[in-house]
Amino acid sequence: MNKKTDTLRYDLVDSEATIAMGNTLAQLIKNELKKGLIVYLHGELGAGKTTLTRGFVQGMGHKGNVKSPTYTLVEPYELNAWNVYHFDLYRLADPEELEYMGIRDYFGENSCCFIEWPEKGEGLLPKPDLILTIEYVGSQRQVTLESKTELSQLLLDKMLELPSQPFNTCL
Repeated sequence: MNKKTDTLRYDLVDSEATIAMGNTLAQLIKNELKKGLIVYLHGELGAGKTTLTRGFVQGMGHKGNVKSPTYTLVEPYELNAWNVYHFDLYRLADPEELEYMGIRDYFGENSCCFIEWPEKGEGLLPKPDLILTIEYVGSQRQVTLESKTELSQLLLDKMLELPSQPFNTCL
């Protein structure tokens, strides 16, 4: 398929499909794009944001547990040539807290930053390359990937070229 779009939607039938989506994104970034990106994650509590990030972190090569950073604000994963940072800003009381933790130091060319509840850090976070929204659809989930930069547009183009996956496209 050779159709360009700035938004893709996929059905995620279970947590395995959600992990597979994260893993697929990781493989494309490592093997095709070869550059880090900033992803804003949106969705209700329990929608699967951390599950998708777990798939990504594991896809980048992490072998241990992938924890939710709800109480620590950030979980870092330093993996060979890559750094993956998973932020959960749900409990952030004041965006200025991000300055105290050195937020700017996390964003580099070989860094992939997944940020849950980015609206809590508005004004201090860099703009996203990709906005990823997970919504409940019945007992399943649907993920929407929205490109915001040329880099993430290339990622979506690569997603369209993939053979069938454990998640279903719903363009």
